[in-house]
Amino acid sequence: MSRKVVRSSKFRHVYGQPVKADQCYDDIRVSQMTWDGNFCSVNPKFLAIVVESSGGGAFLVLPLSKTGRLEKSYPVVSGHTAPVLDVEWCPHNDHVIASGAEDCNVMVWAVPEAGLIRSLNEPLVTLEGHSKRVGIVSWHPTAQNLLLSAGCDNLVTVWDVGVGQASISLDDLHPDAIYSTVWNQDGSLLCTACRDKRVRLFDPRAGGKVANELPRPHEGSRPVRAVVVNDGKLLTTGFSRMSERQVALWDPRNPEEPLTLQELDTSSGVLLPYYDPDTNVVYLTGKGDSSIRYFELTGEAPFVHYLSMFSSKDSQRGGGWMPKRGLDVSKCEIARFYKLHERKCEPIAMTVPRKSDLFQEDLYPDTAGPDPAMTAEEWLSGKNADPILISLKDGYTPQKTREFKVNKSLLEGPKRSHLSHDRVQQGGLGLEQLSEDLKRLQATVSEQERRISELEHLVKK
Repeated sequence: MSRKVVRSSKFRHVYGQPVKADQCYDDIRVSQMTWDGNFCSVNPKFLAIVVESSGGGAFLVLPLSKTGRLEKSYPVVSGHTAPVLDVEWCPHNDHVIASGAEDCNVMVWAVPEAGLIRSLNEPLVTLEGHSKRVGIVSWHPTAQNLLLSAGCDNLVTVWDVGVGQASISLDDLHPDAIYSTVWNQDGSLLCTACRDKRVRLFDPRAGGKVANELPRPHEGSRPVRAVVVNDGKLLTTGFSRMSERQVALWDPRNPEEPLTLQELDTSSGVLLPYYDPDTNVVYLTGKGDSSIRYFELTGEAPFVHYLSMFSSKDSQRGGGWMPKRGLDVSKCEIARFYKLHERKCEPIAMTVPRKSDLFQEDLYPDTAGPDPAMTAEEWLSGKNADPILISLKDGYTPQKTREFKVNKSLLEGPKRSHLSHDRVQQGGLGLEQLSEDLKRLQATVSEQERRISELEHLVKK
């Protein structure tokens, strides 16, 4: 009798562990919008969550330490005139965040060093050019100042935020609404999933010429999602004709047949994949699901290996993934998911069980750091560059405000999109001015506290 051999993997025993109740973010009115988005973005300093808002669109920005019950008067970012559909932190500046909304606008915001002390209504730049709601915003992974937006007008736009202008606009590539966009690791290619059931892989600088295309990766009528994994392969999630959820891996050079295709279950939520290039692990979460599945990708058949599943009793409305530099390496944490409930956000740590307290080099290869590898001009001229890597051996310490280069002569031109060059300073989009405003406000608050203390002293007498 043959004995089944268990595949060896250092990630086979990865387990999800929710934080204690007092480490959650409570009393948050998470957005009720039906858009299949994450509604959440996180970095080593801040957590952003799209929330319900009357008369417009808004999202919260919380310092990671701001756990527990949130007071009702807590300030929000509220410049959109319709519900916000997507937010994403800039990978090269932990104080800059972009948002897309149903008002057809993309806005870029700067958050003060200490977080918000009053509601933020004035974006640093408003990027106008879409004619329908903008459901996707995505920063370029290696080039400074570049932001991609896409949505229901079938338009893909790459903005140079430093000058407030669209550098690339592709309006004839997609015949229908765009469900998802994702850059490959060095930002040389973009992968999109469209309502026409096609997944396209292309270089936006090539004028819309599609390099590779999957004509119909999943037979079902529900939305498809795709990510670019190592070796240029594409991992897709979708539905079969019988409405079973599927995950598949493709070699885009041979789009006729998948390298592997697995059926998962019959739930109705769209599976949103998150891929970690450092560990080659992909996590699948679905809106309305109460579980997170994770798989390891390898170079040999069957290519996609099921690892395990984290389950809880509460379904999720969305969630965000912490960049690798924000994880706790002392606890062998390889991923952290910020799960959105109806009224709270719950961090869930994905951990590899290890007995040693030493740094585990095999779990933490050098990872993408916060420094851009090139300028927007270099990328637009055709240059590609891998991310600048950093070591996590001694942990990651968030740095001070980073440089954000701006071409002021273009800012003063007639085509700029509501961008005030006076507010775009070194360190990223007006943070110096905001820091001065914050200091003045803190001084005012201190003076008020001093007066209150004097009055209390008099009352006691």
